[in-house]
Amino acid sequence: MASTVSARRAGGGQGATGDEPGNEATSVNEVSLVGRLAASAEQRELPSGDTLVTFRLIIDRPEGRSSSGGRSARSPKVDTVDCAAWRADVRRAALRWVPGARVEVHGALRRRFWRTAAGAASRVEVEVASARRRG
Repeated sequence: MASTVSARRAGGGQGATGDEPGNEATSVNEVSLVGRLAASAEQRELPSGDTLVTFRLIIDRPEGRSSSGGRSARSPKVDTVDCAAWRADVRRAALRWVPGARVEVHGALRRRFWRTAAGAASRVEVEVASARRRG
């Protein structure tokens, strides 16, 4: 399974890339993932009346590469990524997938905030713009 995550700044401009002043920087927030569905997607109706479908992808890490630089025999072999689908077509597709299905998603990273009894909480997830089952 492959995964690519891209959130980069392109172009010039001070503070963006250190290039010459006067050029405007362009921000890019694009995510493309291919992985396995961890469990069945879940649909929720929010207090606003909007419908949301959430699911989690399991993405295998390439052999020999880990965030710990390969120093530990117990380094993670997979990553799990939470995904949220707001678009009706993506919600319908996600609800049809079975656990273990290979899935490709495209979207953007979002940080979502909410209140809990213990205070503010947040989570980073992929807001899915398009998705399809692979294989």
